[in-house]
Amino acid sequence: MIRKGIQRIILCALAAIPMVSVAQEPTIDLTLEKAIEIALAENPTIRVADKEIELKKVADTEAWQTLLPTLSADLGLDHSIKVAAIKTAMGEFKMGMDGSTTAQGGLSLSLPVFAPAVYQNMKLTKEDILLAQEKARGSRLDLINQIKKAYYSVLLSKDSKLVIEKSYKVSEENFNVVNNKYNAGSVSEYDKITAEVQMRNMKSSVVSAETGLTLATLQLKVLMGIDTNIGININDSLKAYENSLTLSNTEVTAAELSNNSTLRQLDQNRTLLERTRKILRTNFMPTIGLQLAYKYTSYSNDNWNLFKYKYSPSSTLQVGISIPVFQASNWTKLKSNKIQLSQLTDTRENTERQLTMAAESYRQNMIKTISKLESDREAVKQANKAVSISSKRYEVGRGTILELNQSETALVQTELTYSQSIYDFLQNKADLDYTLGRE
Repeated sequence: MIRKGIQRIILCALAAIPMVSVAQEPTIDLTLEKAIEIALAENPTIRVADKEIELKKVADTEAWQTLLPTLSADLGLDHSIKVAAIKTAMGEFKMGMDGSTTAQGGLSLSLPVFAPAVYQNMKLTKEDILLAQEKARGSRLDLINQIKKAYYSVLLSKDSKLVIEKSYKVSEENFNVVNNKYNAGSVSEYDKITAEVQMRNMKSSVVSAETGLTLATLQLKVLMGIDTNIGININDSLKAYENSLTLSNTEVTAAELSNNSTLRQLDQNRTLLERTRKILRTNFMPTIGLQLAYKYTSYSNDNWNLFKYKYSPSSTLQVGISIPVFQASNWTKLKSNKIQLSQLTDTRENTERQLTMAAESYRQNMIKTISKLESDREAVKQANKAVSISSKRYEVGRGTILELNQSETALVQTELTYSQSIYDFLQNKADLDYTLGRE
């Protein structure tokens, strides 16, 4: 009975303990296309670029609103302590009454009739919108390029980790075989130590590969703009891209290069400078404005009661023409604008040369990678064969542990070189697409 009572107490205590559920972070099944899609939606750089376009559109609205009428109201009280007098040969005439108050209020409507600077500024803001849109496009292309390269880096780290883990398992199996032979007295202690060193070296390489994969994945998450605690699952490998490594559509032509975002932004800046030059020329042109005023005024009141004043209305229509005659800075500004246009021309020419050289460099790297990829693929086959032969030779006592270790090291190196070749091609392809402005 006592034992049953203790069991009941324990069960009640366990039932009273709240169940704690561990919240797990979500995991995303990721592909290259999905990584780019998420990055374009979540990366702050893209949102900043889109908001810049909105700002330019607001500025465009503000520019044409300058042509709308301007309506203003004014109210005023003027108390004369001592008014001035006009003295003539006929006598002295005061311009009012001392100690009196004058009240006035009215509306004023202003409208620009001819304002050439405003017209050119309206066109300038539209060109500015196009420049902001091109900058946003450049930001997207740059982000896509970074996402591609980061994604390929993850695949390289992942494939390298698998290669090294496989090699570690082989070295571990070899050590177990050598250790058993050593215990049986059929091999020397040197063979056992050598096999153990090889195994431990591969274990260290596994840890380094895991660290590299973690850092590459973290970089991809940051570029995508997602929380670093969110897990990503990539069921992809560099070998899956092997059949897509072709040199088609890699020619560098002037038409292709014209889509480069940097060159297009330089062209837009030139358009803006040319539009600015037209705005500066409007400083030599007249402007015409129209102003309509309607007022109520009450003069010479001896009290402060505004509601008892006698008001009289008045209205005026004024047309004003402002003609610039001479201002030295207008000529200086035109000269400065001309120099800026010349600088931009030289900058574009130099930029185009550098981009052409960079694009051709990426293309040549891709050609070299294609030419060596077949050799790397064959090297992997031969290295696998060498490991198999050296393993059998060691089992039958005709080979040494050094031969076995060397063959395993060579296999790891050739497999890593093969993955590196595919990675290099994809990296150069991404840079070429970015340089040529391909979306």
